[in-house]
Amino acid sequence: MKKASPLYFFCLLMVSLNLLFISCGKKEEVAEKPVKQISDKALQEKNVAVYKTREVGGKARKHLSFDLSQVDKPASLKEFVQYFHFPPIRQHRTGTCWCFSTTSFFESETKRLGKDPVKLSELYTVYWEFVEKARHFIRKKGDSFVAHGSEHNAVIRQMKKYGAVRASDYTGLLSGQTEHDHGKLLQEIRNYLQFCKDNGYWDEEKAISYVKSILNKHLGKPPETIEVDGRTLAPKEYLDTVLQLPLDDYVAFISFKSLPFYTKGEFKVPDNWWHSKEYHNVPLDDFYSALVDTIKSGYTAAIGGDISEPGISGEDDVAIVPTFDIPQKLIDQDSREFRFTNRTSTDDHAIHVVGYKEGDGHAWFLIKDSGSSAQKGQFKGYYLYRDDYVKLKILTFMVHKDAVASLLGKFPKEY
Repeated sequence: MKKASPLYFFCLLMVSLNLLFISCGKKEEVAEKPVKQISDKALQEKNVAVYKTREVGGKARKHLSFDLSQVDKPASLKEFVQYFHFPPIRQHRTGTCWCFSTTSFFESETKRLGKDPVKLSELYTVYWEFVEKARHFIRKKGDSFVAHGSEHNAVIRQMKKYGAVRASDYTGLLSGQTEHDHGKLLQEIRNYLQFCKDNGYWDEEKAISYVKSILNKHLGKPPETIEVDGRTLAPKEYLDTVLQLPLDDYVAFISFKSLPFYTKGEFKVPDNWWHSKEYHNVPLDDFYSALVDTIKSGYTAAIGGDISEPGISGEDDVAIVPTFDIPQKLIDQDSREFRFTNRTSTDDHAIHVVGYKEGDGHAWFLIKDSGSSAQKGQFKGYYLYRDDYVKLKILTFMVHKDAVASLLGKFPKEY
């Protein structure tokens, strides 16, 4: 056996010291992976996807769904704690859900604030929204989106500028008409604005005058004054002196990682055509909790989100998330974000939350809906939205600031 050399002992000493240094040094911190606990029952629940047929535009079309008759849902609207609202009315063949839902919301607010409830005109606001869309198109020299849709806070913008009138003062229907249909109206406006763009015609006063003539032809001319209790009032006077809605007291919320939380920013969807940056961005847990607390505290809310889903059915009056999309327990900020960025959650429809119910492990929201699908089931003009659907598919809501005072307190003072 050979005798070990001094070099061997030196190397052994250095290795030992190095190991001692590593063991005594600060250990590298390893981030714990987030883990969600899912019960066996949640894993066993399974909705089987099937294709159903429904009529769309007079034609039979297949769509993905599942057997919603097995869903344990409220059996009656009487099970809900409800707040004042007028009965649902239909928007028919228009893209004006944003105005029907928000007008309904303000009607409820008028009652909540101690005023006599009054049915307001949706189409008066719609008329002026078209005017302002055309004005923006002309000012931007064609670089602006002109379509049927808009957002809840568009109603506030137009009310501040043009006021409001009662439904009896302006219906937006011509003599003999009973249903709204804005297809030809929008096409004429678009054709004219495209003519302006193609010919570099940017005379705002003349362009707006022509757009108003199109609107007057299809909707009728809106009133310049109305009679209220023996007084002649302009629509702005009626808003300010009779309705007295505190329009600056309403706040809108979104929940997206693309913006820093507890800041305000833009809701980046086409219907936010004027690029409003007045949306309060909060994490999903705050977003959902604030909505629930709002309804449980006696307020209603105007909400908007995606309705192109296999889990929503007018025939069954419900909106839920099927397990073949995602198990309810896995719905979180990231699953919402993923669906928004890949466009499977889109800004389809605006509606009004008018009631709430809890039981059997779920929360249910009573939804007043002006869309045609809400007329297909047992509860005409209403949907029952389950908590999972609201968490995953509702993208924005607007409420009175007092309903969310604690949440607004998390924002810096400049907001």
